[in-house]
Amino acid sequence: MKTSRRLFLAGVLLAGTGWVGAQTPATAPEGLDLLAQFMRQVRSGRAQFTQVVTSTPRAGQAPRSKTSSGTLEFQRPGRFRFVYQKPFVQTLVADGQTLWLHDVDLNQVTARPQAQVLGATPVALLTSAADIQALHNDFKLGAESPREGLQWVRATPKATDGVIQSVLAGLRPSGKGPELAVLDVMDNLGQRSVLTFAGWEINPNLPADTFVFRPPAGVAVIRP
Repeated sequence: MKTSRRLFLAGVLLAGTGWVGAQTPATAPEGLDLLAQFMRQVRSGRAQFTQVVTSTPRAGQAPRSKTSSGTLEFQRPGRFRFVYQKPFVQTLVADGQTLWLHDVDLNQVTARPQAQVLGATPVALLTSAADIQALHNDFKLGAESPREGLQWVRATPKATDGVIQSVLAGLRPSGKGPELAVLDVMDNLGQRSVLTFAGWEINPNLPADTFVFRPPAGVAVIRP
């Protein structure tokens, strides 16, 4: 898989954040409370996203950034569909058992067991955990100071052998339920990925085939 493809996929599944605000006891519970509401009240969702992946700076060179955009749909537990529309057309689907990646330019589908690939990743904040207690099983959670109109929660994976260093989730309240506005992620190699979400539809009735993926005819299917 080309490096550019890896960067975009890594931004969704494998990256974490280096931005940490100072914790303020008077406001710290608000972010965690909002995250708990998000886990409890938002059972499905649909949104547009923009993703900026910034590579690790090299000696004498400025960091390089790549921007992509598309749509996200998810449904608890453990089902989601990311459709990248720009600059490369890719579809990433988790159906509860298998994680499918369809790269149109490469005319290739990669299929991996979902349980082995996701683990304690940022996607778990969206789809996998049933409630805040389940999220505590995989992450150490701590609130950050409010900023830019959002409540922030820092999530650090308890597993020390993964590629994620940390995740910063920015949430805002809405009339239909809390919205996840930002996932700011840093991996252990120093690569940063920031996903910004907009146009949320909270708890829509998603069609049954939303999370069904069928490899197109003639496309090579790789099962690493």
